[in-house]
Amino acid sequence: MSHFSPAACVDYFFNYFLMRGVLVTIGLTAAGVVGGLILGMGIALMRMSSNPVLSGFARFYIWFFRGTPLLIQLVVIYSGLPQLGIKFGVITCALVGLILNEAAYLAEIVRSGFLAVSAGQREAAWALSLSPWVTFWRITLPQAFRLMIPPLGNSINSLLKATSLASVISVEEIMRRSDMLMQEHFQILEVYAAATAYYLILTSVWDVAQRRLEKHFGRSSTARAPRAVAKAPLPKAALEARA
Repeated sequence: MSHFSPAACVDYFFNYFLMRGVLVTIGLTAAGVVGGLILGMGIALMRMSSNPVLSGFARFYIWFFRGTPLLIQLVVIYSGLPQLGIKFGVITCALVGLILNEAAYLAEIVRSGFLAVSAGQREAAWALSLSPWVTFWRITLPQAFRLMIPPLGNSINSLLKATSLASVISVEEIMRRSDMLMQEHFQILEVYAAATAYYLILTSVWDVAQRRLEKHFGRSSTARAPRAVAKAPLPKAALEARA
């Protein structure tokens, strides 16, 4: 009679073969976030462009990659592109699929963050003769990023779990290596309990990091206001009243 063995579960949790899969999962997630954020910002800028061609392409990109399953996108990149003479390794296929898919979601998050910043603040920066780059870097981006953190955190959390879909194209991340261990030892509950623990640990670590980011940017935004007011010159009438 089969039964769940906690000792075997602990052994699988510290299994070096499975731990190497954890590193692959972390690497896929980090590369997917960085690549998706860079591409997503480009797509977001195209989406907000007044050029109808650029805006239309961005709309189509977001519609296509958000409207089709990541699993299909991975399979097409891995199995379909070689029919057109384009062939990548399994890791490259997984990265391309994750970045293209993640960029569609991050583009909307970036766009909503920038649109949420009041236009009056940009107009005030222009009135102070600040350059467009200084206005973007010192005024628009910090406020937009603070608004982006919660949806960005959710998207990264979802991406981390979505890396398990790369197992269908033989990328040896957590899920793939768990399958290989299960087929070798036939201890389904023990192997997948260890894999589940790794996913929970990784998502929990990211949740803590997200809360700290929210606290840091929330505190810095509220702390800047009093200093700005304190440094602001008093109106001439107030100075005359003091005298």
